Amino acid sequence: MTIDDYNNAVEKYADNVYRFILKNCRNEAIAQDVVQESYEKLWVKLDNVEGVKAKSYLFTTAYHTMVDVLRKEKRITDFDQVKEGMHYHTEQYSDLNEVLEQALKLIPEIQRTVILLRDYEGYSYDEIAKITALSESQVKVYIYRGRINLKNYLVKMEHIV
Repeated sequence: MTIDDYNNAVEKYADNVYRFILKNCRNEAIAQDVVQESYEKLWVKLDNVEGVKAKSYLFTTAYHTMVDVLRKEKRITDFDQVKEGMHYHTEQYSDLNEVLEQALKLIPEIQRTVILLRDYEGYSYDEIAKITALSESQVKVYIYRGRINLKNYLVKMEHIV
């Protein structure tokens, strides 16, 4: 491919490649970057691509580049959504009570209250309902949800400790 062939490919196909990528990714900035990168790759491989195959090379390269960019964006977005302290801790625990205390700090207050009253203090569901001004069925639901949250935290801890 010659430099004239390259310039002709820019004139003939740049808009088409841009519209193709824009239609697929629906983001103008990404589409512009992908088109630019595709033409850059064509420039680097100028000697290896025939002038008549420039169009198919550009569309193929642009598509694969777009897929790579979107995957990278997705990974970055997913990573940004992860709350740092949720999935690990930096402290080494040797005592189960410390682990449980840390887990209790992470669950909602009402769940922590009813669990502490039931499992630590030994109150019945009826007594907890009277203390917290909740119905007995609400107490049972909060205890259940709290225990599930504790279990989920402790299961993740097994992988770390």
